[in-house]
Amino acid sequence: MGIEAEARFHVLAVDDSIIDRKLIERLLKNSSYDVTTVDSGSKALEFLGLHEDNQRNTNPASVSSHHNQEMEVNLIITDYCMPGMTGYDLLKKIKESSSLKDIPVVIMSSENVPSRINRYKKKEQLKIFHSSLLICFKNLGVEVDS
Repeated sequence: MGIEAEARFHVLAVDDSIIDRKLIERLLKNSSYDVTTVDSGSKALEFLGLHEDNQRNTNPASVSSHHNQEMEVNLIITDYCMPGMTGYDLLKKIKESSSLKDIPVVIMSSENVPSRINRYKKKEQLKIFHSSLLICFKNLGVEVDS
C-alpha cells in the first residue's frame, strides 16, 4: 500500500512568522513530508525533548501537527531572526545534544547581512546557498559548491 507514517521524512519548521510557517508547511506537505511547525526556538527544543531551564511559556497552541517526541525528526528548518533565540542559538543547542546532533539544520534568512554570513562561514560550520536566503550547515549531507 502506501508509505507508513513512521517511514515518512519528518521536518520540524521553526519560524516566528505564521505566514512563513504556513508556507513552509504547505510546500513540504505537498511533497509528501510530515511537517511539524513551532513558533520559537524554545518550542522547538520542547518538541525535541530539550527543555530550557528558564522556559516558562508552554502554550500548546503554538505547536502544530504531530506533537510527539517519539516521532523522529529528519530535518530542522529554522528562521535565523526570531525573538528570544536565534536560529543559530537553536542550532548550537541541538548540536550540544548527543541524541540530536546528527539532525541536519537549515537556517533561513531574508536578510542579507554579509558580516553575519562571513562570521559563521569562518567557523567552517556551513555552506552558503544564495546567501541572502539560506544558510545550510555541512552535516546536511547535500553536495553544493559555495
